[in-house]
Amino acid sequence: MSILVIGGDKIDAIKSILQVFGASSVVHWDARKKSVCKKIIPIDIECVVMLTSFLNHNAMKYFRSEAKKRDLPVVCSKHNSSCFYDEYKKIMGSSHCLNCETYSDCTIK
Repeated sequence: MSILVIGGDKIDAIKSILQVFGASSVVHWDARKKSVCKKIIPIDIECVVMLTSFLNHNAMKYFRSEAKKRDLPVVCSKHNSSCFYDEYKKIMGSSHCLNCETYSDCTIK
């Protein structure tokens, strides 16, 4: 699964959580410049993650509508690994972690 993460400067913790859930590719746009709203979501992206603490309202509105046009799931979360983990599980419906042997709550938080 390819995932686009929009917002935030350092996303190492979030990237590791995504890889645990099976993400093969993580594309990151820091969204510091206003020109990010002119970018188009790449064709191979299967999920959009928006880190809300680092995005302005126009960027959030634009990417949410673009994802909706392509029927992509959107995960909105603060830049906090615990909060992100919970939101990702809720939106993606994934309770299986590649680090766990069973389909139960993961302990990697």
